[in-house]
Amino acid sequence: MQMVNTDIGAHALRCGQSVALRGAGRSLTYAELVNEAERVAGRLTALGVTRDTPVAVLCENRIDVMLLYYAVGKMGGTFIPVNPSLTAPEVAYILEHGDVAVLLHDEKMAPIAVAAHDQCSSGRLVHLESFRETEPAEFSVGVLPPQDNFLIVYTSGSTGKPKAVIFDQEAEVAGNRSLIEMWGMSAADVTVVALPLGFLYGLSTAAATALQAGGEVVVMRRFHPREVLEAFVQHRATVFQGVPTMFAMMLEYAEQNNVDIDLSSMRLLISAGAPLSRELRGRFERKFKKRIDDYYAMTEVRPVFGRYFDDATPVPETAIGKQAPGVKISIVDGTGAEVREGEVGELLVRAPSTTRGYLKNEALSKELFVDGMLRTGDLGYRDANGYYYLTGRIKDIIIRGGANIAPAEVEDVLATHPAVQSVAVIGVPDEKFGQLVAAYVVGREGTFNDDELRAFCSQRLADFKVPSYFVRSVSLPLGVTGKVDKASLLRYWMEGNR
Repeated sequence: MQMVNTDIGAHALRCGQSVALRGAGRSLTYAELVNEAERVAGRLTALGVTRDTPVAVLCENRIDVMLLYYAVGKMGGTFIPVNPSLTAPEVAYILEHGDVAVLLHDEKMAPIAVAAHDQCSSGRLVHLESFRETEPAEFSVGVLPPQDNFLIVYTSGSTGKPKAVIFDQEAEVAGNRSLIEMWGMSAADVTVVALPLGFLYGLSTAAATALQAGGEVVVMRRFHPREVLEAFVQHRATVFQGVPTMFAMMLEYAEQNNVDIDLSSMRLLISAGAPLSRELRGRFERKFKKRIDDYYAMTEVRPVFGRYFDDATPVPETAIGKQAPGVKISIVDGTGAEVREGEVGELLVRAPSTTRGYLKNEALSKELFVDGMLRTGDLGYRDANGYYYLTGRIKDIIIRGGANIAPAEVEDVLATHPAVQSVAVIGVPDEKFGQLVAAYVVGREGTFNDDELRAFCSQRLADFKVPSYFVRSVSLPLGVTGKVDKASLLRYWMEGNR
């Protein structure tokens, strides 16, 4: 088994003085990255952490997240990055469910961390600044094989509670290696990371992949369109991964402020997490003279589709790309039979980095796979030239700005409000975010106030999950099974029934 630290160590031996990480006025060479990761492992050991005690981190983007990633990997333990936009109850669920021994946090996230810790009985809190001052203890490496559960990423699914997606170190390395081959990543690349490191897209696909290739990673504390565009120029960046919303905001900033940004150094602009509209792609290319490439993956499986860096053939306008190196794809109909070329079916995937399943949910883990292939829940087809096209989803998951939202989770919260009799939540189209959350609400006697419902949700849900629209309804349409007919609700929305 190849470990996540293997290539980093090799880079340190071969070109140890090359810069690996930059962020917040701090930089680490590859030699310093390896040494500091070992010290972080020693500090974790001093706190009583072992390979059997999961470590979580809740903070804005900073170099420390990557140091913890490699330190826990060296210890053979389990690392849980936490989305910094979550509320205290949501973080408390992760701490309890993931059996977290230590939650490290920064000053910005301290109130959420403390409130979450007060709501559960799991682990201890450690401020990252005090953690840096902890005297490292000795720790053993290689005495036992690493835990199968190296990385656990919590993501919303079609059910109310978030799913805990598990990866071992071998899957992490394999997924990164496939991306390195597809994108032609090398030590010459400078990758700007503004995606949250609490998400797999930012942590593994962007940052860890670039470091495994030996390149330089510039970690932005957060995404801000002006700051990211300036970072492209300042660092002569060559690679950036984002969601469509990020590209839309950068374009809006440049257009509204009438500024020209030199992106001549940039060779790859990657968009994933939500559909990229042709209109946005065209406007961006006209303004910056750079094309945005689509990329497709899921938290559970990566990479899947994209454009190969050395393929000069233009990707068809509505295609997502070709299958990534090492990926197996099957497109099936409702009976599980393979469909013919050009026909739409559900995409089943086996990729270099495929989840081992969901933590503490054996039943859902079994449902995820069919004969070793992962069910994506996405519909699509393949053309004669090997390009893949996505046409829709089987599940009702909402994707807002690249973040997954389970309608059931939002519905469960709203249903507890005394003014709400029944509610159904759907995703509705939005040019900037891809989708926004809309709640169709049947009220009890009297009326309800939108601002009151919004505030109620904000106390219990991350901001991105709070409905953007509340629609008053006398009743909710039901299908033949007695369940709410959400297809009809979406049709009502598109017809202007708001």
